[in-house]
Amino acid sequence: MATIIIPTPLRKFTSNQSTFQTESESVGDSIQQLIGTYPDIGAHLLDDQGKIRSFINIFVGDDDIRGLEREATPVRGETVISIVPAIAGGLQ
Repeated sequence: MATIIIPTPLRKFTSNQSTFQTESESVGDSIQQLIGTYPDIGAHLLDDQGKIRSFINIFVGDDDIRGLEREATPVRGETVISIVPAIAGGLQ
């Protein structure tokens, strides 16, 4: 099973779970399975067209899916998918 790592700010939408196990075949299907289990997280990950929001970075291992096959990136048994929301702020 592949594992999705849930970042701390989004865990309030996953009953405080830090990981989610999925048997999906692609990143997009894995995200849809996560949303199917925890519907409240959907609005934070997907835009109105059902696409991953531009400020949400998703990695398969150490690779950003934007440099792979995006949502169609294949997922295998031991794949680790990390959701990394953009963080705003800092010093100017």
